[in-house]
Amino acid sequence: MSDRDDTHGLDMDLASGIAAFEARQFTSATSLLAPLAEGGNPEAQYRMAIMAQNGLGMAANSALAYRYMHAAAEAGLGLAQHGLGFMYLQGECAEQDHAEAARWFRKAADQGLIGSMTTLAMLHEEGLGVDKDPEEAKRLYRLAGFEEGG
Repeated sequence: MSDRDDTHGLDMDLASGIAAFEARQFTSATSLLAPLAEGGNPEAQYRMAIMAQNGLGMAANSALAYRYMHAAAEAGLGLAQHGLGFMYLQGECAEQDHAEAARWFRKAADQGLIGSMTTLAMLHEEGLGVDKDPEEAKRLYRLAGFEEGG
């Protein structure tokens, strides 16, 4: 339901919604981003997930937070993949599942997210959700820019 005339308006709503989110104007962000999130926009879904998870601009809603985070992650948004990995890692908004957490951290790490690389390295160090693999942990830490101490 988006013809060419609507595209500019949607882009403006997204930009305004993101600006409101960044300015911590969560009620405004919610009203601007919710329709876009429902329409499948990953950037809007990611921010709506954060607000729903933390009760910002709306009542906290774990199910909604998971639904939006998962949708944005499936769409390939690296930050959402990282966020979904943490949901699984911590058992917040989702059943704790270290293997699923590792899968999503891997996807985000493959997109170059440093935090995902280091978290995945930690999972390999501890053998959480993945095989314990100190060499893979070292490789990921180096890839993330950490040099070995010592």
